[in-house]
Amino acid sequence: MLKIKNIDVKVDNKLILKNFSMDINDGEIVAIMGPNGVGKSTLSRVIMADKNYHVLKGDIIFNDKVINDLKVDERARLGIFLAMQNPTVIEGVSNQDFLKTALSSVLNKHIGLYDFIKRCEGACNDIKIDSSFIHRNVNEGFSGGEKKKNEILQLKILKPNFIILDEIDSGLDVDSLKIVAENLKEYHKENPNCSMLIITHYPMLFEYLKPDKVNILSDGKIIKSGGFDIALDIFENGFNKYVNVMNEDDNVE
Repeated sequence: MLKIKNIDVKVDNKLILKNFSMDINDGEIVAIMGPNGVGKSTLSRVIMADKNYHVLKGDIIFNDKVINDLKVDERARLGIFLAMQNPTVIEGVSNQDFLKTALSSVLNKHIGLYDFIKRCEGACNDIKIDSSFIHRNVNEGFSGGEKKKNEILQLKILKPNFIILDEIDSGLDVDSLKIVAENLKEYHKENPNCSMLIITHYPMLFEYLKPDKVNILSDGKIIKSGGFDIALDIFENGFNKYVNVMNEDDNVE
């Protein structure tokens, strides 16, 4: 579904991702882990075409289509969705107006109000929030947990086929994390061809969404790939042994 080939990415005149490559297959759940400041969120932003992140070389390919030159909305219409670490506040725009406009754009057709409201009510019920939530302005005055639940509400309404979860679990209490994780698990079960890229530091999310592959990122590149056992090792022992191995390898001539 997604193929990233040898990209260099610069942010504020600093090279963050360096000759970075990664493949994600249809239906695959892939985790990206690594210490703070190594480029994990940069990866999510560059896939979603944030204009502050500049691809100097290489290609981002989605379903066999090079999308380097596509804007955010064009990538969203292809089915790419980013659940952000710090969701944006949009003052004066209700969730209802925002989601109805976005859904009409994705489906390229008018969405009837009745059908839309029924869809929203079902999604609100799934994530255990009152249906009045959709009439509030997008993330305005929301708690951290409400903002993350709003990302899941958007996901359930728009039904993307490639989902990037940038620390969706950060700032959530135990009950909210369980609701978010269970909804993501159910969404993937209902849409088995949907792929997910998970960026996280915490083990609890993986109790619900077990990754098929775990990639460790350091110094702007993947230094280790493997199965779920790598994530368990990191949660127990940290990143040091993997980062140290990379440093030792870099010093070999």
